[in-house]
Parts: sequence; structure tokens; C-alpha cells
Amino acid sequence: MDKETKEIISIILLIFFPIILFFTSFLLGRYPISPIDVIKTILSPIFPQLQINSTITTIVFEIRLPRIIGAIIVGACLAISGAAFQSIFKNPLVSSDLLGVSNGAGFGAALAILISGTNIITQIFAFIFGLISVSATYIISKTYKAGGILVLVLSGVAISAFFNALISAIKFIADPDDKLPEIVYWLMGSLASITIDKLLMIIIPVIIGLIILLVLRWHMNLLAMGDEEAQSLGLNPSKIRLLIIAGCTLLTSAAVSISGIIGWIGLIIPHMARMIVGPDNRILLPASLSLGASFLLLIDNISRAVISIEIPIGILTAIIGVPIFLYLLKRGYSEWS
Repeated sequence: MDKETKEIISIILLIFFPIILFFTSFLLGRYPISPIDVIKTILSPIFPQLQINSTITTIVFEIRLPRIIGAIIVGACLAISGAAFQSIFKNPLVSSDLLGVSNGAGFGAALAILISGTNIITQIFAFIFGLISVSATYIISKTYKAGGILVLVLSGVAISAFFNALISAIKFIADPDDKLPEIVYWLMGSLASITIDKLLMIIIPVIIGLIILLVLRWHMNLLAMGDEEAQSLGLNPSKIRLLIIAGCTLLTSAAVSISGIIGWIGLIIPHMARMIVGPDNRILLPASLSLGASFLLLIDNISRAVISIEIPIGILTAIIGVPIFLYLLKRGYSEWS
């Protein structure tokens, strides 16, 4: 099989695998539903004459559909952000939460749970503090005259540690019988509480973030050649990099605000995509988007179908992600060396 044929097959799989998983996910859960019932239920708004069980309708449209869409959005956002960051920072160990967005969002959610406990306020606080953390990282990095990419990354590490300390402080003062378990569960990551309303609240930042990254993915190839080379071709590296960071921040903040902190996706999925389609960001970013959506959807199916008690998805992504990352690191290290 020649290289061109392999590329065509890979692209076809990247397109159809999420679609297959999307449909299969409706069948899984504590209440099993047959494929025929799923198809009839999905088509029932178009063909009202179809006889549908009301219980199945509720499960499909109010429980499983928002959760499935949420898994697709969160996985895609984290994966494409991780791929973009790995490209512009030229580092294979970079992930979507590099600049402190996850811990910032985590602090916002913990603070909201402590103050009010309502889901909408928690989502809003998580999104806002995710943006604040990255803004603080960028502003701090600019206060250093000799600051460059390294200073930006180190500022992100510092801000992430700062917000992690604030999360610990919130846990310390939270009611151990009421607020603390809720905060801990949110921080472990879960898609169980996703609703259509929550998805609608993040749709605009997700669309804006995706447009920014997909439009600028050609420029990422030039940034990888070095700032001097990019400038010689008429680009402003600092401006392009800032736009990419803004797009990644919108996507990651939106994702974390509805799912909690889910690690490893932004780290391992770009590696998997790179091994399949190569390092060209024009193809790598869409491939990472597809793989990220598929991966998180698959992990979520496992979390709600393997045992009777649902496993927080953040735990599963770490347990499964670590060995996958070590394997990918061994296989793909030469591409970065």
C-alpha cells in the first residue's frame, strides 16, 4: 500500500470514526436501547407518525444527546488547542492547559460552588477565570524586556501553581459535608451534568476559537520555521502567536467550564494525529479535532457503561492516557528530535 493510499484511508477513518461512535454512544448506558429505537427516536421530530416510547425519547434527547455532544466538543477543543500549542511552542510536552487555563477555571468553579452552588454560576465563573489566568500569564510575561516564549511558558507555570494554591485554600475552608465533595467531584472532571443550556452558553466562544485556529493553521507551519523566517515572509510572529493563544484559551476555557478538569487529551491526541497524518498543521489540526472528539467520547462511554457506578472521566483519561503517551513518546520522539 503506497503512501497516498494510506493518507486517503486515514482521512476517511478520521471522518467516519466519530460518526460511528456518535451513533453507538446512544446504545450504551444503564438503560440499553436498540439501534432501531435510536434511529426511530432521532427521526421522530421529522416523522411524527413514528411510534416512540416516551422513556426512550427522554433518555435519547435529554440525557444522552447533550452528553454525547458535550464529549465531542470538549475532546475536540482540548485536542486542537494542544496541537496548536505544541506547534507554536515547538515542544512535544505542551498541552492545552499550558498557560494556567485549567487551574484558573478550576478556581473559578470552586469559588462559585462555595458561594452559590448553582450550575450556571459555576460554568460562568470557570470560563471567566480561565480567561483571567491566561491574561495574567501574558501580561506578566510582557513585563520582562527579554521575555520570549520561554518566559511566557514559565509565567504560565507560575500562574497555574498560584491558582492551584487558591483551589487548595477553597477546599480548606469549604464545608466538608456539602461543598467540599462537590468541588472535588467537579475538579475530577465529568460529563454527567451537561445539558443543552450549558452547551448553548459555550457555542459562541467555541466557534470563534475554532475559526481562529483553523484559519491560522497555515501560519503555524511558518512559525515552526522560526520567527526570522516568518518575518521575512511578511508575517508578524508575535501577533499571530497571540491570536493562536487567544483561540486556544477560548476553546479550553469553554471546554473546562462544562466538564471540569480533564487531563492528557491535549497532550496525547496531537501525538497520535501526528503519527497518522504527519506534522503539517493544515492537516494535523483537523485530525487532532477528530481524534480528540472520538477519544473523549470513547472514554465517556467506558465511564458510564463498564460498571454500575460512573467513574469520573478525568480519572479514566489519566489511567488510559499515561501508557498511551509513553508508547507514543517512544514511537514518535524522533519526529521532534
